[in-house]
Amino acid sequence: MRLILFFITFYCAAFAQVNYPKDYFRPPLDIPMQLSGNFGELRPNHFHAGFDFKTLQREGLQVYAVADGYVSRIKISTFGNGKTIYITHSNGYTSVYGHLQKATDSIQEFIKKTHYSDQSFEIERYLKPGELVVKKGQIIGLSGNTGASEGPHLHFEFRDNITENIINPMLFGFDQFLKDTKKPIIYNLYAYPLDNESVVNQSKRPLLLNLNLQKDGTYLADKVVANGRIGFGINTFDYDDVSFNRNGVYKVQTFYNGTPNFGYQFDTYSFDEMRYVNALIDYSMYKKTQQRVQKLFMKDPYNLSIIKAGTNNGVVNLLPNLSAQYRIEVSDFFGNLTSISIPIVNEILPVVVVNVPVSKYLVKAKNESNFSKENMSVFFPANTFYEDFNLNFDVKNDTLLLHSDIVPAHSNFTIEIENQKFSEAQRDKLFIASINRNKLGYNRTYRKDSIFTTYVKTLGKYALVLDNIPPKISIAKSIEGKWLSDKKFIQFIISDDLSGIKSYNGYLNGKWILFEYDNKTKKITHNFSDGIVAEGANDLKIIVEDNLGNSTIFETRFFRSQKN
Repeated sequence: MRLILFFITFYCAAFAQVNYPKDYFRPPLDIPMQLSGNFGELRPNHFHAGFDFKTLQREGLQVYAVADGYVSRIKISTFGNGKTIYITHSNGYTSVYGHLQKATDSIQEFIKKTHYSDQSFEIERYLKPGELVVKKGQIIGLSGNTGASEGPHLHFEFRDNITENIINPMLFGFDQFLKDTKKPIIYNLYAYPLDNESVVNQSKRPLLLNLNLQKDGTYLADKVVANGRIGFGINTFDYDDVSFNRNGVYKVQTFYNGTPNFGYQFDTYSFDEMRYVNALIDYSMYKKTQQRVQKLFMKDPYNLSIIKAGTNNGVVNLLPNLSAQYRIEVSDFFGNLTSISIPIVNEILPVVVVNVPVSKYLVKAKNESNFSKENMSVFFPANTFYEDFNLNFDVKNDTLLLHSDIVPAHSNFTIEIENQKFSEAQRDKLFIASINRNKLGYNRTYRKDSIFTTYVKTLGKYALVLDNIPPKISIAKSIEGKWLSDKKFIQFIISDDLSGIKSYNGYLNGKWILFEYDNKTKKITHNFSDGIVAEGANDLKIIVEDNLGNSTIFETRFFRSQKN
C-alpha cells in the first residue's frame, strides 16, 4: 500500500501545473476559434509547438496582439513558420504568430526596410523593448500561408521568456474559446515483446490486439498470454466539437495492477526535445504504414521531460504463473477520457518462429561505431540512436546502402566518400546526395582533396552526384519591351533539379529589389509598390545560383508609367 501511495504522490507531483494567467491574453483572431492542429500533436521529427488556427480557408484575416508588449523578434523564412512575429509581454511570456501573409503598419515598414538593408528576402532581427511597442488588440499582421504551411492558417505559440520553452495555450485559458465534449479515440492497441526471451500470444513480433466496447463506455482488450518483458503501444487521436480534425491527445497514463507506471501530458517542453517524437512512436511502423503508434514504455530511457515513468520505464516484467491487469487512460485537456483494460496471463506457449536476418554490423546505441567498405565509410557518435540494432551496410554501384529509414537517428552522423575519378574542376561540383525512390536530396558537402564529407540524420541510400547544370528562370509570359503600367507586380519561377537554389537576387536599373520567394510554387514576386520602378524604361536583371555555384542570369527590359 505504501508503494502504491508513493507512486500516486509521485505522479501527481510530476504533472502538477504552474499557475499560468488565465484571463491575460485575448485570441489572436476575431473569428470563432477552430483548430486544425493542437499543442503536442505528433508531426514528422517534432511535436507541434502550438495551435494552428483555421482562417476560413483563406488568407488576409486580421491578426491581433494577444496582450500589451513589444515586437522582440521578426523572422522571415522560406520554410518553417514563414513570416513570423514574436511579441514579448511583461508577465514573462512571448506570443508567436506564424505563416503570416504580411505584417502591418510600423512593423511592416520595419520589415521592408530590413529586407532592403540586408538585400535579402530571408531576414531575422531581435528588437529592443522600446522599438516596436504594441497594445492588446492591435492589428499586427494578416494571416497567410507562408513557409512550410500546407494551407492558409495561423500558427500560434506561447513561450517562456527565460527558458524559451513552449507552453500549451490551453494553460492560459484558451480552452474557454473552444468546445470539446468528445472522448479521445484509440484506433489500435499493440503488444510488444521486448527481448529475445519475451513472447506475446505466441509471437515475438508486435501484435495487434482486439478491443471490445463495454456498456460503461470503457474498452476491454482480448486476453494477453505472455512471458518475459513486454510493453504496449496505442494509435490515438482526439476530436473537438467544431473542427473535425484529428488532433493529438493531451494526456496518457498507464497502470499496472493499479499502480501508475508510465505517463505523459503535453504542458510544456523545450525545442531541444522535439526530435524525441521519433523515440516515443514506433518509428519503423510509422515509416511502413504512416501510423504513429505511441509506445507506452522506454526500452532504453531517453530524456523527454514530459514522460514520467516508474523504475521499469513502463516495461511490464511478468512473473511466472501470475495474472495481471494493465490499464490505459487517454484524455484530452477538457477531461474527456477513454480507458482500456488489458488482462495479462503469464504462460509459456509454443512460439511462432520468425527468422530475422542477422547483420555483421551491430550498432550499440550508447557507443560510437565506425564502418567502412571500399571507398565509403560512416561514423555514428555515441547516442546517435535510441536503441541497439543490426545495421544493413553495403556499397553497390557507387551507392552507399545504409540500412533504411526505419530506424530513427536523434543526432547527426558522418558519411565520407573518397573518389579520385573526377577532375579537380569537377570535384567542386560534387555533393553527397540522399536517394529516395530515385529522387535526389541535397546535403551540404565538405571536400578535402578527393574526400567528401557530409553530416545527416537519416539512414538510407547515399551517392556522390555531379551538378554542373545551372538553375532555371522562367516567366509565364514575356515582358520584353512591354508596358506594365496596369500590373502591380512581376513574377518568375526559379528552380534547380539537383543541388537546389542557394541564392537569388534581382536588380532594377542597377538597384537591388526585393523578390519574395514561395517555396511551394517556386515563384519569386516583386511588388512595384516598393517604389524602385522608374517612369518609362526599366532594365531588370535576375541572378540565381545553386548550392554548387552554378548560376543563371536573366535580363529583360520593360516599360511602366506610374502616372494615373
